[in-house]
Parts: sequence; C-alpha cells; structure tokens
Amino acid sequence: MFDLNLPSTSKNLLAFSAGIDSSALFFLLLEKNIPFDIIIVDYQQRDQSKDEIKYAKDLALKYNKICYTTKYTNTNFSEKDARDFRYNYFKQIIHKHSYTTLFTAHQLNDLLEWFLMQLSKGAGLNELIGLQKESKKDKYILSRPLLDISKDELEKYLNKNNYKYFIDETNTNPKYKRNYFRDKFSNQFLSEYKNGIKKSFAYLNKDIESLNSIYKEFQYDELYIAKFDKYDENIIIRFIDKTIKKMGLLISKNTRDEILRQKEIIISDKISISISNNIIYIAPFIKITMDKKFKEKCRLLKIPKNIRSYISTLNKRTLDTFIKNI
Repeated sequence: MFDLNLPSTSKNLLAFSAGIDSSALFFLLLEKNIPFDIIIVDYQQRDQSKDEIKYAKDLALKYNKICYTTKYTNTNFSEKDARDFRYNYFKQIIHKHSYTTLFTAHQLNDLLEWFLMQLSKGAGLNELIGLQKESKKDKYILSRPLLDISKDELEKYLNKNNYKYFIDETNTNPKYKRNYFRDKFSNQFLSEYKNGIKKSFAYLNKDIESLNSIYKEFQYDELYIAKFDKYDENIIIRFIDKTIKKMGLLISKNTRDEILRQKEIIISDKISISISNNIIYIAPFIKITMDKKFKEKCRLLKIPKNIRSYISTLNKRTLDTFIKNI
C-alpha cells in the first residue's frame, strides 16, 4: 500500500480523467476513507472521451459521489488553452460549492518531465521543482499526493485490483512537448534510476524549505509580503517567482532582470511588484480612486505607490493587521 500524505480536510474534489493516474488516486482515496467528489472535462478531441465521461459518472453513482462535468468547446485546441479552461472550471466549482482541497493525480513521471522541460529552458530551483505536494491557492489547497509514486507503480496497483482505467493515445503524440520529453528522456531514465530520482527530489524539496526560511512571509487576501534580513537578489527573485506562479503567471529571465532593475513594476497589467527597504510587495494590479487621507497614510507608512490601490480594497480587519505587521 502506498503511503499517502493527505490533508485532513472534509470537503475535497478530485480532478478526474479516467486515466491511470486519476483512476488510481480515486481508489486510493476510497481505501483511505477520504471523502471526495470528482470533476472531469470532456475536451471532445477523441471518440473515447465519451466513454471516459460515462465511466466517471458510473463511478460517482456506484460510490455515492457528485460528478461535475463540462465540455471544452474551443475549436482551436491548444494544451495551454485547455489547461486554463480546466483550472478555471475547477475554481468555479470549488468556490461555488465551498471545497477546501483539490486533489490532482500528478505523479513521479510528471515531476521528472517538468524538471527536464524547465532545465531545457534555463531555470532556478523553484522552477525546476515546480510541482509541490501541497500548494495554497485562493481559498483552497491544491494537493498532489502521488508525486513520489511512478506511473508504472500506479498501473500495477490498478491491474492487481482489477480496477478499470483508460489509455489516452494522445499521450504518445510527439507533437506535444511533454510527450517528446517523456519518450526521449524521462521514461527510460526513471525505469533505471527510480529510487535515486525519488531521493533527489526529496533533498531538493528540503533545500527549497531551507531557502524559504531565510525570510518572513505574510499574506493578506491576495497581497503577498516578504521581509528579508539582508538584500539578496537570488533569494528575492525566487520568492517573486514562487508567488507569481501561485497567482497564475510565469515570467522570463528578462522580466526578472527588469524587476530587479526597476524595483517597482507592473507585470502584464496583472500583477504589481515592489521591492522597498528589504520588503517585497506583490499584489493584483488594479486601478481605483483613493481618497487623500488614505494616500497620505500610505505615504507615511512608506507603502509603494503601485501597491496602494489593492491595499485600499482590504477590509478593515485585514488592513489593520497588515499595518500592524508592516
């Protein structure tokens, strides 16, 4: 039996696809008596997807789960657009029905593929180890409990227990970058060095924890703040990378360099960033009219100009806590 580190939440949602990974996680959650419902997207790109949707609904009926489904209707299919559509739908259901945890079935092969793809582009530690077992999102936890279990181990588990699953033939199509890395590099490497790879990822995650302990981190709704004992550009940019990714945006090396140069900047008209006196402020970029008293208060508190608009939207209790800790 796999040793899964699962959050102790009672309102959980499983991102389901009927493939090996999510089918295995479905039955593992059942065995662990973890309460959950399932959510699945029909991308309408394969005839088999109709059978997969039916299987999801049949499982939900059999095990007394709610099954949320929707259809991807964009005729110009792309991996990025499909992913954005999927997670927007997940967030919509999570917020509407107050789920506290979203389970996804990313496993060790996914972790290695991500690592290699980031390595090929030029990346730092936070980007290389971009998939974490647990991440805090907007009002919910994203949990990936299978990250130290390989795909072949999950497949053996399903076959041993005669659990049904589907194979998506597009997962072998080399036109998709991830499939190329899977076929050319990661599958063979993992089959020969699985135990060492698991240990290396465990060590790398501990290194990230050590780096993150160098500064104090605060969050007020979608305002993220880090206080550093000393100015270290490498550690600062790692915090910025990690936080911006959490907010749904990836940035290039040129953008990182520009952040460090300008110190106060707006990224893609979406995110405001400011580095001031060894304090980093990151918040959604909004335009709003502020009264003179509030602006003067911000000036006295030395709050950067591009952050003030978002701060003005905080409720009084959150704003008071922010001011107390600044």
